[in-house]
Amino acid sequence: MGKVYAILGDIHSNIDALRVVLNDARSQGVTDFVCVGDVVGYNAEPAECIRIVRDELKCPVVRGNHDHYVSYLDTNLADFHPSAAQVVEWTRSQLSERDIKWLHDLPLRRPVMGFMLVHSTLDKPEDWGYVFDNQQAEANFSYQMTPVCFHGHTHVPIVYAHEAHGVVHYEPHDFTIELGQRLFINVGSVGQPRDGDPRASYVIYDVASRQIRFRRLEYDVKTAMMRNRIAGLPERCATRLEIGR
Repeated sequence: MGKVYAILGDIHSNIDALRVVLNDARSQGVTDFVCVGDVVGYNAEPAECIRIVRDELKCPVVRGNHDHYVSYLDTNLADFHPSAAQVVEWTRSQLSERDIKWLHDLPLRRPVMGFMLVHSTLDKPEDWGYVFDNQQAEANFSYQMTPVCFHGHTHVPIVYAHEAHGVVHYEPHDFTIELGQRLFINVGSVGQPRDGDPRASYVIYDVASRQIRFRRLEYDVKTAMMRNRIAGLPERCATRLEIGR
């Protein structure tokens, strides 16, 4: 049986969304999981999300910027928006030393069976640059040695393709990767979508058939919002889940 991967990203401590995604992935014939980073941040269940990704899935993961801010304890939060700094400090308080070390030691790039994982971009992953357009995606392809690289960070699912006349992009859709194609695919966000659709987002990649499938799933947003409020996180962490922004 060939490998069928679920590509998860930007889980952001949202246990309700993560559980729904994992159940769906298993029902879709997924054999393996990988994660493009930001297991923690914004929401109320960082330790449980780490436990599932690290101990249950035991899957390849790359470090996202929130994973970095939480685990690199010398990070200066003075320039952060006060609510963002509050969430980082609160998340740190919820994690064990083992959890912090696990996040700290995650690599910035990671090859997996003929494809790459990165949170932001392959050219300067440590700068946490955002890719919102074709020009921003162009630099990544100079460093991409595999046909496909999966990433996250913007929380917006999209496909960038390097073609003869330059980089083009496509809205999320199911397709088969053509021989010779080079693709930079944003899988969207499990735990905090920002494309106006509050449903959890992830991608399925069937290696043998070269098929890509984008999945969107409803989950119990109200419960996730309630968890954030009970935890005392900034109100925006709750309300943005409902609107997908």
